[in-house]
Amino acid sequence: MRKYFGTDGVRGRVGEFPMTPDFAMRLGWAAGQVLGAQGVSEVLIGKDTRASGYMLESALEAGFSAAGVNVALVGPLPTPAIAYLATTFRANAGLVISASHNPFYDNGIKLFAQSGHKLTDAQEQEIERWLQHALDEGMTCVSSEKLGKARRIEDAAGRYIEYCKSHFPSRQSLNGLKIVVDSANGAGYKVGPAVYRELGAEVISLHDAPNGVNINHECGATDLTSLRAAVIEQGADLGIALDGDADRLMMVDHTGAIVDGDELLFLLAREAQAAGYTGGVVGTQMSNLGLEQALAERGIAFKRAKVGDRYVMEQLTATGWRLGGEGSGHLLSLDHAATGDAIIASIRVLAALLAQGTTLHLAKQGMRKLPQTLVNVRYQAQEGVDPLGTPGVKAAMQAVEARLGTAGRVLLRKSGTEPLIRVMVEAEDADQANGCAQEIAGALG
Repeated sequence: MRKYFGTDGVRGRVGEFPMTPDFAMRLGWAAGQVLGAQGVSEVLIGKDTRASGYMLESALEAGFSAAGVNVALVGPLPTPAIAYLATTFRANAGLVISASHNPFYDNGIKLFAQSGHKLTDAQEQEIERWLQHALDEGMTCVSSEKLGKARRIEDAAGRYIEYCKSHFPSRQSLNGLKIVVDSANGAGYKVGPAVYRELGAEVISLHDAPNGVNINHECGATDLTSLRAAVIEQGADLGIALDGDADRLMMVDHTGAIVDGDELLFLLAREAQAAGYTGGVVGTQMSNLGLEQALAERGIAFKRAKVGDRYVMEQLTATGWRLGGEGSGHLLSLDHAATGDAIIASIRVLAALLAQGTTLHLAKQGMRKLPQTLVNVRYQAQEGVDPLGTPGVKAAMQAVEARLGTAGRVLLRKSGTEPLIRVMVEAEDADQANGCAQEIAGALG
């Protein structure tokens, strides 16, 4: 079991363990020990727009240097840009300093292999072994002539913009489209709007003035209020929302209606099928049943993974399929990017709309989302007692599942961060979903 690495790297509140400069330096040193022994000579480091990124970047640089590993610094860029640029700049690995959609006072550190994929569990466990040594016994340092060097790459953003544009068909153009882009005051604040403009769209840019503390604040993929209002006010064709590190995508149609990750995944799957894709789609336990039903109607296989893009990727690797994602907007299209890339996913959706001669509003009608209710129930942890396994809870689950049949779905899962049971019910109508969820929650309480 990993102690420090979660499903998306190491993450926490800045100034509190483990998000301290001392821990970051030791993590850089430990990663340098493991990756250096595997032939890595240079790590490319990027970050989002949090003020704490400067501190953590410097600490990581010191740790890698002490381990004899060079670093290449690219500054604020989307997480998927780092995954791509690590290859194009011939770095052997990539590292991103970001807490994605979290508030500014959090930050995180995640590592990529040169392939653009996240490190394996075995690699992270080996890094943790060295990290624990550094925390308990201290760090060593290579001799002065072997210290890692640092360089700053100036043209990284331009290269990534061209890379994104290469995934848009050359015979198409966004001329005539008015798009509102909400960059969440995050890592995509420059490159995102630039991509759409250079493809021909008229772009109204929102939340593109990061100040170190306004990332994700009432904006971006986690809060679509201002984007929805701007799309209607500007008479735009659609809106695009990125999260803080631009690996999650949410969209808004011309009426201001939200188009979430499940609906976007359906649109991408439909586009891929039309282009000859014969594989299936991987969602998660939280993916709306409407997605599964819409894919089945088109003869597209569907599997569910545990919540988290890491587990979606595991299923894609196991099946050989190329498409997956989460309702939160983390979309994987492995024919176009090695990791979730909001900008590339959005231009693939735009290309599909243009090819079909339709609007986002009409295209999403091909999938009907089922009403979903989520109830959080706090419980008192007791050793040897599984709150999900009591007779009362089992009976309530069985009664609800029998009532819903194939027209609904029930999911109970424990939170990984606090003593909560998450009760999720999907049904044909909202009242039924809510009533069933409350029934199960009552049994838990």
